[in-house]
Parts: sequence; structure tokens; C-alpha cells
Amino acid sequence: MAYPGAGAAVNAPAASLAASSSSQTRQVKLDKECELRVEVGETPLRFRLLNGTAEIFGTELPPEIWLTFPPRLKFATPMVSYVNVHAVLDGRRSRAKASSADAPGSSQGPRVIVVGPTDSGKSTLSKMLLSWAAKQGWKPTFVDLDIGQGSITIPGCIAATPVEMPIDSVEGLPLEMALVYYFGHTTPSVNAELYKVLVKELAQTLERQFSGNAEARAAGMVINTMGWIEGVGYEEKLCSMLKDVLKNKPNVDVVKLQKSGGVVSRNAKVRQKSRNYRIREYFYGLTNDLSPHSHIASFNDLFVYRIGGGPQAPRSALPIGAEPSADPTRLVLVTINRDLLHSVLAVSFAKEPDQIISRKKITYLAPSAGDLPSKFLIVGSLTWLET
Repeated sequence: MAYPGAGAAVNAPAASLAASSSSQTRQVKLDKECELRVEVGETPLRFRLLNGTAEIFGTELPPEIWLTFPPRLKFATPMVSYVNVHAVLDGRRSRAKASSADAPGSSQGPRVIVVGPTDSGKSTLSKMLLSWAAKQGWKPTFVDLDIGQGSITIPGCIAATPVEMPIDSVEGLPLEMALVYYFGHTTPSVNAELYKVLVKELAQTLERQFSGNAEARAAGMVINTMGWIEGVGYEEKLCSMLKDVLKNKPNVDVVKLQKSGGVVSRNAKVRQKSRNYRIREYFYGLTNDLSPHSHIASFNDLFVYRIGGGPQAPRSALPIGAEPSADPTRLVLVTINRDLLHSVLAVSFAKEPDQIISRKKITYLAPSAGDLPSKFLIVGSLTWLET
């Protein structure tokens, strides 16, 4: 199945297009501020800008150079409203950079959260805003929370990376400085609590990095979200809900943008095919320029864990009438057998299993807000269950 898309014409360009499996070449001339929508099917597409200026995903195309776009690539459709958003963000970055050191609150650049249902153009808008910012000399951080698609690395991950140059329209984002957390599923509904834990951990890590980097803090970030429209995801009335919740928050704006004209809905089968292509690209490269290696390891040399599952506590340890529930952050050792065939595994940098996910926290009820007056606590046999 092909995905329609669009390349934006900025200054009356002419372009040549040719399918890799055919010698047929087509030349197209565009008027100023017009768009060229292209369907990239199952075979790669070769594209060359003959004259004028044009861009894809906010990145200007080089003239007289043949570019090969892989199958199923979605082109971007820039809109005037997107450019206006970029202008506002650029102004806020400049004000943040110029702010004095004794006003740390004003030194924070814009943090943009792009929300919307599936196939609404969230990833496209994110890439445009990032590329336009990089073109102006900023180094914004891209945060990708869309585990179903994966713009930075493979699906099933949340990740963040600084964007120092306009995003390559063919190769995408570089992975050299990416910070990646492996969720392992393509929808948060499998373990929504674990998804929240990983997002919070990623946020805290980025906050620590920003606190010591004034340049990155002023450049801000663009956050791409998932298109899950049930539960913790996007809802139809999200725009009005956000405006109501954030109406008293300073320096927070909720902006509703029109859906990109080049966006086309995809069914579950096409999505799965796209995910498989992304994973294959991770191992073999965009043009099969990488060579993954097959290894053989003993079962005793590896330890495989699954996060989530199993009862949080035995029934005997629960209050009368309470039912055991699954612990979304419980670490479970997995038996290595044929059930793991074709599974995608992530390498953890933990030295011990307990370090894979932090669980050394308790929730307590206190008579008042604030920190405890002392860290030393005393326990007896007295218990109380709030009803």
C-alpha cells in the first residue's frame, strides 16, 4: 500500500521523479507556494530538484542531486499555520536566551507538546518545527513518546535526542546521542502504569540535563505523543479540556491547528507492515548498508526479564475481601525457550536485576503536606485500613 504525501514548493521549483524499478522519469514544475504530493509505494522513489527551492519535513532539498526515498515514506505538507507557530516559538527562544541569570524561570525555552489522534500529522509537524529551529541555529530536543510508530528508533520505545541540524528527509534522525527507554509494546494499554513510569523517568533525566545546559534549555523541546485515543491518550475534546485546565497557568498556550492535507489514514495491517520495516531498517540500514551478525549464546550466559505481571502481594497478605492485582513494575525472570522466538529484546545497562527499574519507593499518608521532619520511622503492630 502506498502513502500519499507532499513536498512543499517554496520558490517555483521544477523536479524530476523516477521509480527505482523503472527507467521512466517524470518532470514536474510547481508554482510558488504550491505542493507536490507523491505516493511512495513498495519500491523506492528517486527525486531530484532541478531548480528553485523546496523542502520536505522543513529541510531544504539540495539542487541537482538525486535522492532515493524508501518505500512507504510519508512526505510532509507544510501549512501557513505551521510556519506561524515556528515564528512564535523562535521569538520565545530568543527571549529565553536573552533572559538574565537571576531569573531562571524566564530562561526556559518553549516546550511544545503535539497531540492528536492517529494519522493526524503529529510526527510531520514535530519534524518541521525541529528542522526550522535547527535552521535558525537552535538545538532543540525532540522527545518521541509515540511507541506505536517510533520516529527516533524502533517502535516500542520512548526516546529523546537533541536536533543540531535540519532533519535529513531520507535518513531521518541520527541516533548518536539518543536517550532510549524500551517499553516493549506498541500500545500503552498493555501496561499503562509502566508507560507512565518510563515517561516520568525520561522527563526527570531531561530536566537534569537542561539544568546544566543553558543553550539546550533556551532551545526547548518538541514532544511527539501517541495517537491512542482511549484511556490515557488523546480525546476528541482534548483541546477544550486543556484550555479549561490550563487557563490559569502562565506562559501556557493551547493552539488548535488544522489537519495536514497530505495525511492519509492507515489500517492495522499497514501499520504493522510499517513497524516491521522500521525494525528491519534498524538492523540492516535504510539501503541495506549495514550487516547485522548472528550469534550463538548459552542459556546460562543470558538473563531475560519481563517488566510487569504477577500478583503484587499474596492473597494472605491482603486485607479481607481484597483481590491480588498485577504489579505493573514487577520484574519477572523469563524462561528462555521457543516462546521467545522472534521477540525483540533490549539490552539493559543495569549491573543487577533490581537496577533495571527503580522500585525502592513507598507511598504514605501524612497529616500535612511537605517533607517528613525526620527520616527515621518506628513501626509496631498497630495497623489501619482507610475505608
